[in-house]
Amino acid sequence: MARRPWTVADIPSQANRRALVTGASAGLGLETARALAGAGAAVVLAVRNAEKGARAVEAIRRAHPGADLSVRLIDTASLASVRAFAEGWDAGAPIDRLVLNAGIAAVPGREESVDGFERQLATNYLGHFALTGLLLPVLSPSARVVAVASLAHRSGAIRFDDPHWRDGYAAQPAYRQSKLALLMFALELDRRLKAAGSGIAALAAHPGLAITEVFRRGDRAGAFQQGAGRVIFSLIGQSAAQGALPILYAATAPDASGGGYYGPDGFREVRGYPKPAAIAAHALDRAATGRLWTLSETLTGVRIPL
Repeated sequence: MARRPWTVADIPSQANRRALVTGASAGLGLETARALAGAGAAVVLAVRNAEKGARAVEAIRRAHPGADLSVRLIDTASLASVRAFAEGWDAGAPIDRLVLNAGIAAVPGREESVDGFERQLATNYLGHFALTGLLLPVLSPSARVVAVASLAHRSGAIRFDDPHWRDGYAAQPAYRQSKLALLMFALELDRRLKAAGSGIAALAAHPGLAITEVFRRGDRAGAFQQGAGRVIFSLIGQSAAQGALPILYAATAPDASGGGYYGPDGFREVRGYPKPAAIAAHALDRAATGRLWTLSETLTGVRIPL
């Protein structure tokens, strides 16, 4: 008999657990926060825009009136914002589920963050590296850290000689680099946690081709680019709620394990229900992963003691 697909109905009770989801005001982050709240978790929506965060809370409460929700501001493209967020966290409020989801994609023209980093690398990866390191002391003993990676990692490469694309910027390769980096980080983080004897697990997941706001290119794409993207994704993509399932599986399923990577079970992992996903060989290169970890500590000024 074929195994029944895993859905939100299979999420174990998350009562007495606290979840922090970055980029939770829309798309995958909102759907992840909605499902975790529905399962009983206290959910912190970490967002850049307070108004959008408030609207997200209203949307979740329409589905789950008794949900325990709060909004906190963070811009993962700003190390000062990340540090302020972490410093303001109540040490008596341990985090059981940390979902690294906030992201932007395919910014047409090269842009820098306030710290001088290529914006996609800053938003999608470096901010999350720093946030995880700074929040590590407040993660519960059995916490899960879930990095939201992408199919794009397969064709990504880390430009160690020019990670900020100051020479020959290209939008898609820069995006692929950021998502490859986030996946490599999750895998290396889990290896180091295990080596340290920690019960915390790091996992990664990808949504396949999910129709979300991330590919609006931060509202900087032209009308033709935005229109073409919507048409393509509507034909072969899936909803944000469906795309969030592998993330939720990684965050909650008893069968999901540290160092695991999960994605849709359909053709080429474009759409479907959660299953173990394929990891490109270059994402498993231990020398490159170690080099990326060192570079990330240098760039962010955050040393993760593992």
